Amino acid sequence: MAPSYLEIILVGFILILPFLYETSSTFRYYFKFLVYYGIVMANSIILIPIMMFRPGNVKNLLLASSICHNVSNLLGLRWELKGRENLERDQACIVVANHQSSLDILGMFEIWRVMDKCTVVAKKELFYAWPFGLAAWLCGLIFIDRMNSEKARAVLNTATDKIKEKKIKLWIFPEGTRHNTGEIHPFKKGAFHVAVNSQLPILPVVFSSYYFLSKKDKRFDSGRIVITTLPAIDTKGLGTEDVEALMDKTRNAMSEVFYSSTREVQRSLNLCKQHVN
Repeated sequence: MAPSYLEIILVGFILILPFLYETSSTFRYYFKFLVYYGIVMANSIILIPIMMFRPGNVKNLLLASSICHNVSNLLGLRWELKGRENLERDQACIVVANHQSSLDILGMFEIWRVMDKCTVVAKKELFYAWPFGLAAWLCGLIFIDRMNSEKARAVLNTATDKIKEKKIKLWIFPEGTRHNTGEIHPFKKGAFHVAVNSQLPILPVVFSSYYFLSKKDKRFDSGRIVITTLPAIDTKGLGTEDVEALMDKTRNAMSEVFYSSTREVQRSLNLCKQHVN
């Protein structure tokens, strides 16, 4: 039987894919994100029936990360963890990390087995991005309304009781919005109010610059990212009047590591290019 026009078009598209991938950075940019989101969504559908047996349990994230972390290999991303000993301690704490892209989730998947028990504060809109949103809810993510600070603070304060009791790490992106501009932007105070009110330590986590990614230029290349976990910052005895200083201290420490780890990656990249040439 002769092939249909649809089959001919499909075969032609498949044949031209490698050419487009290698020659067009814009095509590669969108294709990689399509692969990333597609696999995460597909895994969500597969894992939801399993996660429903223990809804809201943060241990579900270990299962999700054990599968989804393989996406990094497909995208050409290599993650390296430093300061592992700070992250693997069995303690409740407030993890604060810089936020550059949705790819941060892949970095988190890489280190989830080290964190063991961890949940994340996410904007409530993410819950409605099903099936991922439903899977995230089943994993115990904490959804907040960023437009209602009082309600968000109440949700977080309630969550800290469970966090302290079960020694769960609470991951927050204090910048609020994603910024891939080669620096760490000013922090919002929410995470630090939670830490002070609950007397839980701050655990800074720093992702080196995503030099391989540019939304403006539609560029998504292969790359290496260093994840650095700093020693915990104690909050015992601190009050509301100390939040500003605590926030500045944390951001300054993270910024210093961000620039140093980024320089390390860039030096390594330049050496590799020189070796190739």
